[in-house]
Amino acid sequence: MNIIEFGDCRDIMRKWKDENIKIQSCVTSPPYFGLRDYGNDGQIGLEKTPNEYISSLVEVFRCVKDILADDGTLWLNIGDSYASFRDGKVVPDSSRGDNKSTSVDKGLAKNRMSSTFNGTDIKHKDLIGIPWMLAFALRADGWYLRQDIIWHKPNPMPESVKDRCTKCHEYIFLLTKSDRYYFDYESIKEDATYTDNRHGKGTIRYNGKRTSGDTKANGQRAFATVSDKRNKRSIWTVTTKPYKGAHFATYPMDLIEPCILAGSKKGDIILDPFMGSGTTAAAATKHGRLYLGCELNQNYKSLQDERLSNQQTLLL
Repeated sequence: MNIIEFGDCRDIMRKWKDENIKIQSCVTSPPYFGLRDYGNDGQIGLEKTPNEYISSLVEVFRCVKDILADDGTLWLNIGDSYASFRDGKVVPDSSRGDNKSTSVDKGLAKNRMSSTFNGTDIKHKDLIGIPWMLAFALRADGWYLRQDIIWHKPNPMPESVKDRCTKCHEYIFLLTKSDRYYFDYESIKEDATYTDNRHGKGTIRYNGKRTSGDTKANGQRAFATVSDKRNKRSIWTVTTKPYKGAHFATYPMDLIEPCILAGSKKGDIILDPFMGSGTTAAAATKHGRLYLGCELNQNYKSLQDERLSNQQTLLL
């Protein structure tokens, strides 16, 4: 365990299946459709059409399911893009994070090519709907689609558009292999807030405990003790944090920590088939989990080594 193998994640996971490896949870963010050229033949994200892209990812996550424990979970971060027909132009990726050196070469920005959408109902300026296309395709392939979580970004990339709102969210889908699965809701509970009808939102305390209260007929307040914590809500507010040295988007560690805490126990194996700079591995290590990863681009090894070395230093 605690290894990252380089190559096509589908081939690597099929090998792991033959070796009877089982993981408890998968936390990942695949390359987005038509936005980046990572410089590798056969890379996912530069398929000719959205449907071909979705088919590629369905195959990837079918391989994930083959090595996932029966009570395991898949946490999938995926973003969307617009069909904006500007054939022949180089378009920088500004979907999230640092957009340095992420320009897509002429002819490769598929979401900007009108020919990409021939035979579909997707028009110039349409939101493609990639996240939900993928979610429904995975559901049709046998996954249980349990929840859509909104990643709210308080510091989104600026947009110059004047005919819609600036985009400041992405999706995390929770999918499972079975209708019964491991989910430690206690580990990710959040601070509770209450409303005092007389004084507005705030904390009400009685005998040193957080309480809620209603006014009796005689004017005295009747208090009932309530919990300091509540179930985690489905909107997660997490700022984007560019990772120094990475010229591609990386999701923040504190975005995926709840996924790891809720989806696994200490000592369990966390998989990321698109490891990138190693964020998932670092978060797994931080919380006492093991990790397995796949990555197509060998050039990212130095970033992963640095990331994991820094995390190990923090734990000492």
